[in-house]
Amino acid sequence: MNRWIVSLVLTTLTGTALASAPMQKTQSPGFYRTMLGEFEVTVLSDGVLPFKVQGLLTNITPAQLDSDLALAFLKEPVELSVNGFLINTGAKLELIDTGTGGAFGPSVGKLLANLTAAGYRPEQVDDIYITHMHGDHIGGLMKDGKAVFPNAIVHAARQEADHWLSETTMNAAPAAQKGGFQQAMAIFKPYREANHFQPFDGDTELSPGIRSVNAFGHTPGHTMYLVTSQNESLLLWGDLMHVAAAQFPNPSVTINFDSDSPAAARVRIKTFADVAAKGYLVGGAHLSFPGLGHLRANGSEAPGNVVSYTYVPVSYGVPH
Repeated sequence: MNRWIVSLVLTTLTGTALASAPMQKTQSPGFYRTMLGEFEVTVLSDGVLPFKVQGLLTNITPAQLDSDLALAFLKEPVELSVNGFLINTGAKLELIDTGTGGAFGPSVGKLLANLTAAGYRPEQVDDIYITHMHGDHIGGLMKDGKAVFPNAIVHAARQEADHWLSETTMNAAPAAQKGGFQQAMAIFKPYREANHFQPFDGDTELSPGIRSVNAFGHTPGHTMYLVTSQNESLLLWGDLMHVAAAQFPNPSVTINFDSDSPAAARVRIKTFADVAAKGYLVGGAHLSFPGLGHLRANGSEAPGNVVSYTYVPVSYGVPH
């Protein structure tokens, strides 16, 4: 007779619990659904990445960052979510970013499992829109040298492709940065060989209801995607920001991962103002899962007369 049955029998006879249930220390499948007009949006969690942000964020003092983290009840290392966004338009299944593919350790690499848990198969995905070619956004495209999404056409800004997929640019880069180029080239190889990679130019409609929005700065071709259906809009902003506790109160705070931090800060300040004024729903790759919410402007409270913002996450509900 196994231990659980013995415990149950003894508990029934004595009325006293003799053993506690084991701790699971896992989460349930990470997907979240909501409707945007006639489109169904499914957020897919790839997991979380822990970062010691004190050594990563710039344009902020250590004391101010400590204060911001304390106000958000956070401590180092800060866990940043890695989110992908699946848009079912009724005609197509379109995925924005693909997560890490597990290349960043055991806390991530869960997007494909959560896609399956959400009721889809990778071969059903029609189009993939990449915000930028850092490994935590493109890693899920490829496994063991093969395309994970065999029927999908992959899209990214031409400036991004011209940078990361160029051997000339890689050869001119510092030695410490060459790995990022090599990773991007390997990941995109099966799609390029199958003619399933299509770069685009500028702000343009890529599919009915999905439009690219130039947000260069974090990387040379960093791109946001504006999804619109029945006058409802969702801006999927990729790595427009990383650490909510510091960058919503002060959008001028930057991060070492930026290729052009001043440009990234300008884009962030402008985008925050736009989405707050228009009431857009926003989706962030590194906002706490499910990474959806709205921004409310607080006024010029941040250093340098920069407007600060409050992030209001979506409430849990049944899609309708």
